[in-house]
Amino acid sequence: MTSEIADSLRKKAVELRKTILTMIHAAKSGHPGGALSMADIMTALYFHEMNIDPNNPKWESRDRFILSKGHACPVLYGALALKGYFDFEIIHTLRSEGSILQGHPDMKKCPGIDISTGSLGQGLSCGVGMAIAGKRDNLPYRVFIMVGDGEAQEGQIWEAAQTASKYNLDNLVVIIDDNGLQCDGSCDDIMPTRDLGKKFEAFGFEVFSIDGHDMDQILAAFDLIRSRSANGRPKCIMAKTLKGRGVSFMEDVAEWHGMAPNDEQFATAMADVEKGLN
Repeated sequence: MTSEIADSLRKKAVELRKTILTMIHAAKSGHPGGALSMADIMTALYFHEMNIDPNNPKWESRDRFILSKGHACPVLYGALALKGYFDFEIIHTLRSEGSILQGHPDMKKCPGIDISTGSLGQGLSCGVGMAIAGKRDNLPYRVFIMVGDGEAQEGQIWEAAQTASKYNLDNLVVIIDDNGLQCDGSCDDIMPTRDLGKKFEAFGFEVFSIDGHDMDQILAAFDLIRSRSANGRPKCIMAKTLKGRGVSFMEDVAEWHGMAPNDEQFATAMADVEKGLN
């Protein structure tokens, strides 16, 4: 059964990547690299793991998701569109004036956004607050936060991490999109983060290291985390990913952090992603 689920999710991840590329090409603006690197994990979250209801986006007991690296919002918008939170055709309005799909997630405009993000380093703090509130109110929801590896250079990440440990937030799961690149180049060149997994362990987290593009590993990690959800420790998934995953000329190229493909590049990218089905 798990392999059938994984196969279905792999096909959905192809849809998500095509949606990301379509949005950014239509807008002639956006951040494809980090959106594509997260697509497999986001697919597993939104189409298998999280307890959510598109027809009731403010449901009190829903699981929460925070895209701390808010500039990669096409992956979140794409997941929400494919899940049915809004009319799919709205994806063609990314970054347009008046659109619900702005350049960073806006909880006041777009259904399914649990917190507005964009200023790097702040999402984990918001997630810690949500997790504390869930414990206080005796609600069953979990909080998932996607953090970039470059973003982990921010000091506020570590202030939030030590707070999560102090308050035994076993309802909190941090996912590190460990693709090795940030806006201006490699993370190692800009500001080395060293071993992020060991850092989170030192801050009291249980850490699970996976290939962030292997759907079987992703599902297994979520299963294990669910089985250990009441042990008093926050969780961290170190997901090794490839920036621009699925598009030959974007993979592991820092310049595609924030650049939209032209018409020819878009056609090639869509064809590359489609090959992921084969």
